[in-house]
Parts: sequence; C-alpha cells; structure tokens
Amino acid sequence: MKMYKKIILSFFTVSFFTISCNDDFVDTKPLDQLSQEVVWGDASLAEAFVSELYGGLGVGGFNEQMLASLTDETIFTHPGRGITTVTEGRSNPADPGWINGTLSWVNMYSRIRACNLALANLAKPQFPNTGNIVERLIGETKFMRAYYYHQLVRYYGGVPIVDKAFALTDADFLTPRNTFEECLNFIVKDLDEAATLLDGKSLQKGRATKAAALALKSRMLIYAASDLYDVPTAKAKSKAMASFGKPELMGYVSGSRTERWQKAKAAAKAVLDLSGYGFQLGLTAPATADQGTTNYINQSLARNGGQNEIIFGRYFIQSKNEDGGRVGLFNGPNGYNNWAGNTPIQELIDDYEMMDGSKFDWTKPELAKSPYDNRDPRLKASVLYEGSPWKPRSASAAPLDPANQIQTGEYEVISGGAKKTHFGLDTRKSSIEDWNGSYTGYYMRKFTDPNPGLVDQNSWQQIPWPFLRYTEAMFNYAEACIELGEDAEARKWLNQIRFRAGMPAITESGDALRQRYRNERRIEMVFEEQRYHDARRWMIAPTTLGRKASIIVVKGTLKAGKTVSTYKYDPSNYDYSFTVGKIDPGKENRNWDDKIYFLPIHRDEMNRNSKLVQNPGY
Repeated sequence: MKMYKKIILSFFTVSFFTISCNDDFVDTKPLDQLSQEVVWGDASLAEAFVSELYGGLGVGGFNEQMLASLTDETIFTHPGRGITTVTEGRSNPADPGWINGTLSWVNMYSRIRACNLALANLAKPQFPNTGNIVERLIGETKFMRAYYYHQLVRYYGGVPIVDKAFALTDADFLTPRNTFEECLNFIVKDLDEAATLLDGKSLQKGRATKAAALALKSRMLIYAASDLYDVPTAKAKSKAMASFGKPELMGYVSGSRTERWQKAKAAAKAVLDLSGYGFQLGLTAPATADQGTTNYINQSLARNGGQNEIIFGRYFIQSKNEDGGRVGLFNGPNGYNNWAGNTPIQELIDDYEMMDGSKFDWTKPELAKSPYDNRDPRLKASVLYEGSPWKPRSASAAPLDPANQIQTGEYEVISGGAKKTHFGLDTRKSSIEDWNGSYTGYYMRKFTDPNPGLVDQNSWQQIPWPFLRYTEAMFNYAEACIELGEDAEARKWLNQIRFRAGMPAITESGDALRQRYRNERRIEMVFEEQRYHDARRWMIAPTTLGRKASIIVVKGTLKAGKTVSTYKYDPSNYDYSFTVGKIDPGKENRNWDDKIYFLPIHRDEMNRNSKLVQNPGY
C-alpha cells in the first residue's frame, strides 16, 4: 500500500469526496485530509490553500469587542471580557487580558506556518504555471506572512523569525526572539517581493495586491521611525524601557533616525503615486458641512466612490452571516434593541474641532449650551449623540419616538396634567430595553449601515473593514514630512483630507503642526485600530489612554408654558444642560502602566520556549 505524507488541513475545507467500495479497506483515504502531493499537484487546490491563509484576518476589526475600547476612543459596555485588565494596567503573562484572535501569538504563528508550507511547496510547483499563477500565489503568501509578522511585531516587539515549516525531523523547535530591526527588515523584504510578484495582477477584492504590499510597508516604516522604536527616546520616556536589558528587541539601538523618516516618506509616496485610489481629493477649498458629512459616511460605508479609499479590506456577504456584518447590532443604541458594545467617550468628542478649526472649549458658555453644533462634520458621521436623527424605531417603540432621534438624557414631560421625568429611550433606564444602554451618553455611528431595514438582531450589513486605506498613506507621508521639517508639503496633504471633510486649512508649523496632525489623524481614522498603535508609538499614552474615561449627562427642562407629552429633541421646548462626568470607577478605572506599550508574552509560550525573553515590565 502506497503511503502518503499527510497535511492535516484544519484550515482547509474539503467539500466533497466520492470513494468507491473497496475490499482493501486499509487503503481508504481520510475524508478530512488530502495528501501533500494532491494539494500541490493541482493549481486549484494550491490556490484554495493560499486563499485560506486569509482566514487569520478574522472579521477585521468588527468583533463585538473592538480595539477602540482599549483606547481613548470608546469604552466597552459589557463586563467580564478582559478589557479592563488592559485599560487598568493589570495585564500580566498569566492573564494578559482581552487579546483578539487576529493578534494572538499562537494564532499568528499558526498562520505563519501555513505561509511557510505554501512557500516551500510553491518553490517547485507541480502544476502548470498558467497565467503566472505561481508568481501570484507566492506574492499573496509573502504578503500574508508579512502581515501576520507585522501584527506580532507591533504588539510584542521583536519576535522569533521562523521562515520554514518545522518538521518532526528537526532537531530543535526552539527559536530565540530576533531584534526589532531584523524583524522589520524581514517584513519589508517580504513586502518588496510581494509587490513585485503582484504587479499587474488583477485580483478579487480582499486579496493582496501590489498596492496592499506598498501600503503595509509604509505603515511599518512609519512605525520604525517613531519614538517607541527609537530606543534612546523610548528609554527617556519609559521607566520600563529604561531598565530593560535587551532593548534591541523593542527598537533601534543605533542608526540614523533621520534616515528612517526619509525611508518612511519614500514608502508612503510610493503609495500616493498609485492610480485608482483615493476619494474626493484635490479640492482647493473646504466642502460644505453637509457634503463633508456625506463624504465621510461614503468613506466609512465604502460607497459612492468611497470604496476607492480601501487598498486592502475584509469584505462580507449576506449569505455567510459573519459577525463582521453585525457591527450595527454590536454597537447600536439599546432603544433599537442593539447592544451598545463600544461607546464613544467624552475625551474623543471633545477632540472634534469647531467648524472654524478652533478647539472646542467647555468653559465657553455658548459652546457648552449646544456642544454638538458647528462641529467638525465628521462628528455627525461617526457618533450618535443627543438628538441625532437615526432610523425608524420598531413598530412597538415608534409611538414613543415618532421623530426618530437618539435620546440619551432625562427630560420633563407632561403626563396626566403633571410634570414627570422621561428617561431617554437610549439610556440605561429606557422603557424599551434597560440593560444594553450606553454608560457614556454616546453611540458609534461609523461603519453602521443607515438602511432602515437593518435595525435588529436578524440584520446583517455588508460594510467592509479597511485594513489599509489610501488616507493612511497620506497621513504617513505628512508625518514623515513634519519630522523632516518639510511643513509646507505636510500641510498640502493634510489639507486635502480636511477639505474633503469640510474643514478649513491647517496653517501651523513645527510642533504646533505636529499636534494638529496627530489630532487630525485621530479624528479621521477613528475606530479603525489606529489610535491603539499611534498613542503608543508616539509615547503619549500616559496622557491620553491613561485618562479616566468621561461621560455626558444630558437633562432637558421644559420651558415656561410648554406642554410636551411625547419627548423629542427640541430647543424651542426645552432648556438643555450638558454636564461632563467620569465613568464610575467600579465600571472601569483606567490607569496607564509603561509596560503596556507592548503586550506580555503569555506564560504558556514562555514555558514552551526557554529561549524567549519576556517584554519590559512583566
């Protein structure tokens, strides 16, 4: 009986096999396995194997728990998920807290092993190279390996570089951590090769392309030039880094930082020079406020031209009913029977500028009286707040809110001839649903399909997750220009982003420009898993992520002579007060610890591999 070496395809589904009856039952082939020779001797099966490499992307950032809730963007509503272990600075190797599967050490290395298997077998293909399919598959695989390593490096620092699939005949499975610089060079090499191999290839949405490889390279090089990865700078800003004995694992210990910024600038410009990407760019003056809001909604929904922003995304279809299609359910208002999972905090709201580009200021009575008026148009497109127009309510709730507005406060109404308190339908005292309400007074709107038919637990939307988008490369280019003293060039690109959003031009220079840039990136890329990494790499986490989360308390008092029985937001009937408070420390008590610049390597991994060195502070 011929023996085959088997690859157990735990990540490769075999949909159908037919086998005929055979008395020699010992030769029966397992129905959930394919031989290595079969897989790599058939172009379609080889392509299916490579396609499954993308499985490690999960649903992108559209999990019920979002990375935004580990930052000063949102707070997670529901208890017991490991979020506060991170936000309160309690992460440790035995209990690191919530870690998404798309950044898990174990998951990423299992995907890297699959990439290594593919590269080893594609090096000597056993099927015809029709249409240069081999080069394309190698290019996709190299991109995916680089992506998974980039995930490990930006969360853990330097990690073991494994560029082959271990076999049982290997003498040693233990590998020490490589330096940060070695890891970066390895990732960039894979991406350069992927870009060359994928150049000119026409691929389906969601697959790796030359543009995706260049965009990921741009991200890695902008990180590499940042404070956190420049060891002298990091040591000066972090006690954990200052006392760490292996700093080369966390960043550059030598070399020219200026050269790193120059490389980052060149990498970003290579993306900007690509054709076919970007949305509503080249404006010479700000769009109107309404058009700015519309532009931003079209970007976040990837519609009406906004889809040209996405360089690499995770797409969803109704028939699969994946969690990535339930963002509205996960984060929407409880008054719509949604779950209010990741709710914006006041620190984020306050960072949206006024329409004239000035800062919002609670000490100014005219602003505190109407805090959502005349703000950056992206606020309306990203966040649901008191009085925001939204979808029609369910049939049973419609009589309570015929105006279809978000209600996050408590208000006076007249009932039975007397004043009574009406608790907003989207509060935790809602008459519709009082357990899935926001603690902060806000809800996430961005990435939520406004289609009125998509409002309940049976609704599945098809908004893609943007892993890499063109505007990120614009920001990377502008950041490198600022750090190289090329302020005019930076402003040129930043103002294209602002004009599209309906905001006036930035005119600052020097550090003032740097701060405006950082806030602009915060607002434009909100909820896109950028803030988690940006606050760390800029080493501003103690004063941003470490702040106690704030909330808004809204109250509506009837004006004299007004008799409202069914509440709706209306300043002609109500005097409103908006008071900033702090989240109950029993719910979440945020605290920054320098060790959280990097995740801890789990105790189990340390026990498995004696050559590993734990990260600083753990």
